[in-house]
Parts: sequence; structure tokens; C-alpha cells
Amino acid sequence: MSTRRGDPRSALASDASAPTPERWGKTPAPTREIRFLEGPQRRRFEFLDALGIFREFLHGFRSLAFVGPCVTVFGSARFPEGHRWYELGRLMGREIASAGFTVMTGGGPGIMEAANRGAKDVGGRSIGCNIVLPKEQAPNPYLDRMVEFEHFFVRKVMLVKYSYAFVVLPGGFGTMDEIFETITLIQTGKIQNFPVVLMGVDYWKDLRELFEKMVEEGTIDPADARRVVFTDSTEEALRVLHEHATRKFDLRPKRPKKQRWFFGER
Repeated sequence: MSTRRGDPRSALASDASAPTPERWGKTPAPTREIRFLEGPQRRRFEFLDALGIFREFLHGFRSLAFVGPCVTVFGSARFPEGHRWYELGRLMGREIASAGFTVMTGGGPGIMEAANRGAKDVGGRSIGCNIVLPKEQAPNPYLDRMVEFEHFFVRKVMLVKYSYAFVVLPGGFGTMDEIFETITLIQTGKIQNFPVVLMGVDYWKDLRELFEKMVEEGTIDPADARRVVFTDSTEEALRVLHEHATRKFDLRPKRPKKQRWFFGER
């Protein structure tokens, strides 16, 4: 495919080290990951990046193989302590951990911190899958284990792979991405019909109406819309979790496997 004058890819093709214009306001100059997603690159560059992505997957698999059945909590990084959604996330983290599940989040601040903190409040296990960003997202201090990823798609695989239920609190673009990624995997049978609970009925009102509109237009089936439970009640959320995760999939706390240092598991 040819490139036009002014196309950033033309600059990269002629000089891979040349600076390119900043994007999205104050975003720093493109990183290696951005270059990887710019389109075709030199074979050596793409081969080495493919190896790096495989290594990142392998690191995630070996790091998280012993965390036990998880419930992943999604939500915004922007809500501070004391905010109603932060406090709901903390309460939900307590309830999930008290039910015997490991609480898994993206490992950052806001709702993620709240859920991890709630797990620690009751002595539960707390895991974070953090993402490396140009404006660094620091891991929160309530993690038993933190695994860091460079690629969002690798991180999302980890957040789904080890979880048997998903609790979503109010959030922005990233949270919306996680919602639709998860329910698409369920809809298409790529993962089992694990529960997806959206907490904050008033916040998700428009999304719920959008699902109803999709059913009316025939773009999704009525059963697809019913895959998502909207509630403000931690009791209802736990009921759904127990009915679909604990009973249906017979999940119980188990003795952890022995970790082997030569597999990179410590």
C-alpha cells in the first residue's frame, strides 16, 4: 500500500528513528508498540516483536497459574477514596473475597484499587494485571501479586482467562472495551457463560437501553441482552455469582499447586 505525503507511516518507512508528531494532545512520541501497530514494518522488527508478545503471554501464564478461581472487577481508575463508586467497589471486593474467590483487577487506582483493597480487608487474595502507559499507571498498594504488561490485548486475555465471573462498576472507554470484549467472547462461545454483573444502574441506564434497542433491531438476540445483569445490590451480585460460578462450574477453593522456579513460577 502506498503512503501519501504527511502520512506518519511514510516517515517511519524512510527513517524508523525519526520523530513523529505527538498525538492525542500531550501523548508522548510513539513507543515501540505504537510503531508495531502503524502497519507493515521490517521483517526483523515484526519477528522480534512477535517473540516479545509471546514472552509476555508466557510470563502472564506462569505468573497467574496459581491464583485460584478469580472474579475480575472492571471500572474507572479516576474515582478517589470516598467516592460512592469507590466505596461500592471496595464493598464488592470484600464480598467476592469472602465468598472464597481471588479478586483480580487491572491493578491501578480508582475502582481497581477499591476492589483489591476490599479483598485485603477480609484477608482475601488480591491480584493486579497492570498496564504500562506513556503516563505511567502505578500499581495500587493492595496487591498480593502484580503482573505488568505492555500490550492491552495481552492484559485483557489474562483478565478473562483466570476469571469465572466479571463485575463491572462505572468507567470510561477502557471499561466499555472490557465489557464488550467479555460479552462477545461469551456470545460467540469462546468462553463459557460466566456471569457479567454491571453495578450502578443509573450510570449504565443508557447502555441498558442500547441493548434493548439492539434486540428490537435484531442485531443481538434477546438471550444476549440477558447475559448482563444490572444491579446496585451486592447481595444480588453475589447471588448471581454463586448460581452461575460456584454451583454451575463447581468452583471451590483448592490447595494451590506447587510452584517450580525453573518454569519462572516464583
